[in-house]
Amino acid sequence: MALTRIPAVPDSDAGFVGRLVYRFARRRFGDVPEPFAVARHHKGVFWAGLVAETAYEKACTQLPTSVRELAVYRAATVVGCQWCVDFGTMLQRLDGLDVERLQHIDEYATSPLYTRAERLAIAYADAMTAQPVSVTDEQVAELEREFGRAGLVELTTQIGLENMRARVNSALGITGQGFDAACKVRLGAG
Repeated sequence: MALTRIPAVPDSDAGFVGRLVYRFARRRFGDVPEPFAVARHHKGVFWAGLVAETAYEKACTQLPTSVRELAVYRAATVVGCQWCVDFGTMLQRLDGLDVERLQHIDEYATSPLYTRAERLAIAYADAMTAQPVSVTDEQVAELEREFGRAGLVELTTQIGLENMRARVNSALGITGQGFDAACKVRLGAG
């Protein structure tokens, strides 16, 4: 694991249940995600995050995977979270998505590599992640027409969650962990 501002809690200090959760994470991802191990310093935050991430993963099924994952990935690149980009690339690869096109995400508006629906979602991620937020009524109406209300709520929630994750990871100095070193993209795009 990389050097963070707050060190990850090692297995030896994670407690019995924490070690079981770490073991599950290693089986699923190949390693314990560093944000997870850093959060273990606060057991309440650790469990809240685990429960919330699991619940969101199970609940968010309205959107096509590529739309959801690209929007989340875009938010991570705009915030500049190296860890999120690394982990997000791995997740997209595991979902069978074309990770090579992530190298061209800055050209999403005109690139033939992205569908209309993906372009709308990426633009929404840009607008939600901008400081100040620059979402328009017209943009929301177009997204609702494209994805329906449930899809729009899911997209908004996923982008908002990624903004939180990316900002927490960046503030704590959590950088790329090597989950998917194959994809090199410029951070802080937008």
